[in-house]
Amino acid sequence: MTTLLYDASFDGLFTAIFEVFEYRYKDVEIVSRERFRQENIFAEIHEVVTQTDKSERVLKKLEQNLRKQGIHKLLKVFFSEDPELEKVILSAVKQSVKNPEENILENYADTDIMKISKICKSVDRESHRMTAFVRFEKMQDDIFFAKIDPDFNVLPLIRKHFSDRYQDQKWMIFDLRRNYGLLYDLETSDFFYPEEKLEIKNYQEKFHDDEKNYQTLWQRYFTKTNIVERKNLKLHVQHVPKRYWKYLTEKW
Repeated sequence: MTTLLYDASFDGLFTAIFEVFEYRYKDVEIVSRERFRQENIFAEIHEVVTQTDKSERVLKKLEQNLRKQGIHKLLKVFFSEDPELEKVILSAVKQSVKNPEENILENYADTDIMKISKICKSVDRESHRMTAFVRFEKMQDDIFFAKIDPDFNVLPLIRKHFSDRYQDQKWMIFDLRRNYGLLYDLETSDFFYPEEKLEIKNYQEKFHDDEKNYQTLWQRYFTKTNIVERKNLKLHVQHVPKRYWKYLTEKW
C-alpha cells in the first residue's frame, strides 16, 4: 500500500491524483496530512507537493470527458468533507480516463459513483438552506454580519449567490465550525482566515443602533402573521430543521 499525503487543498488532491498515474501506483490511498493516522507501519508514504500545472492537466482532461458540470460535482464532493472523498474522486477519475467517451458520473450501478450522487444531493440541500436561512445583522461599522455552522463546507459554493444578490452593501459571512469567512467590500468578495479561533460571544454589543429595532419589528411581524390554529410543527421542522433555529431572528 502506498499512501499519498497532500495539503487538503483541491489542487493538492488533483496533484496527488496526477502522481498516481505518473508513478503508476496500483494499491494506493490519498489522505490529507491533517487526517493522516499511520496504522500500517509497512505502508510506503509519498509526500505530495501541490503543483497547479499537474492539477490543471487532470482537470482539463476531466472537463473533456465530464464537462464543467462533472467537475462541479467533484468539487461538491471535495467540500463535503466526507471521510472517503479522496477515494471516490480518485475512482471517478480512473473510470473517466478508462472510459473517455462515457459520462461515468451517470453509472449509478457503481458504488463510488452512487456515493458521489448522494453526496452531491446532500451538499446541494445544505447550500440551498444556507441561502434561505442566513440572517444578516447590522454592525456598528455598517457591515452586515451573519454566522453559519453548516454540516458541509458550503461557503465557497454560496459565494456567487450572495455576491450577486447583495452588491450594494458590505457584508460578512463567517463559518463558526471551520473558523473562516467571506467578506464583501462593495467590489470583491474574498475569503479570510483568522489565525486564532474567532470568538463571537457578546457580539451583540457591537450592533448598530438600528439593529435591535429591526429585530424587534421582525419578531413582532412574525408573531402577528402566525396563525395559531394552522400551526403544524411537524411540517415546519421538515422545512426548517431545528438546528438552524439558533440563527433565525424570529426564533429567539
